[in-house]
Amino acid sequence: YPLDLFEEGSVTNMFTSIVGNVFGFKALSALRLEDLRIPPAYSKTFQGPPHGIQVERDKLNKYGRPLLGCTIKPKLGLSAKNYGRAVYECLRGGLDFTKDDENVNSQPFMRWRDRFLFCAEAIYKAQAETGEIKGHYLNATAGTCEEMIKRAVFARELGVPIVMHDYLTGGFTANTSLSYYCRDNGLLLHIHRAMHAVIDRQKNHGMHFRVLAKALRMSGGDHIHSGTVVGKLEGEREMTLGFVDLLRDDYI
Repeated sequence: YPLDLFEEGSVTNMFTSIVGNVFGFKALSALRLEDLRIPPAYSKTFQGPPHGIQVERDKLNKYGRPLLGCTIKPKLGLSAKNYGRAVYECLRGGLDFTKDDENVNSQPFMRWRDRFLFCAEAIYKAQAETGEIKGHYLNATAGTCEEMIKRAVFARELGVPIVMHDYLTGGFTANTSLSYYCRDNGLLLHIHRAMHAVIDRQKNHGMHFRVLAKALRMSGGDHIHSGTVVGKLEGEREMTLGFVDLLRDDYI
C-alpha cells in the first residue's frame, strides 16, 4: 500500500484501510491476516510505548531478575476494602506487583474510586514495611475515553506507578490516548489483550496475534499479556516465546 493512503499515527485508520472491509466480501469464505510489514517511514509517526523496559526497571529500582506478580482472585465479588486487603497481603508476602483482572472496572459492589483508594493504601503500607517499591495495575478501562482518562488522572494523583487498559475491547483510539497521557505524566501502562481469541484463535480466519502485538507497539503500552506456556489458556511454547521476542525487537 502507498503510505499516502494512511493517516500518520493512527492504528485505527491503518486497520480500517487494511482489514476494515475486505473480510466482508461474499466471494471469500475465510481470510486470515498473518503478518504486517510496516515501513519505518510509517512506524516512526507513532509514539510507541509510553516508557519501556529500562524506565520501568529504573522506576522500580529492580534489576537482573523477572518481576513477580499475580492477579487478585476472585476477580469479581469482593468489596473494595477486602480487595485492598488481598493486594496488601500479596505485596507484603513478596510480590512486586498485583493487578486487576480485565473485567474489573466499576461494578456496583466495587466502584473504581474506592478500589483505587484501598489499593493505593495497600501499596504504601507494603512499601513502608518491606522497603521495596511496589505497585498494582489499576484497570482504567471505562465506557468512554473521558472516563478512562479521569481514572488515569486519579491514579496519578494517588501517586501509584502504573495503570492498565484492555486495548482490544477499549479500542485503539482510546488506548493511544491513554498511552499519550501516561507518557506525559510518568505512569507505566500495562495492556490486557481481552477478546484477542475472538480475532486470532481460528487458524483459517481472522488475524494472527503477531499483528495485534505489532499494533499494540504502535498504539502504546509498556507490557502486554503475550500468552503463557503453562496454565489454563491456549498457546504453544515456541509461538508464545516468539511473541516475546517480537515485542522486544528494535523494529516492528
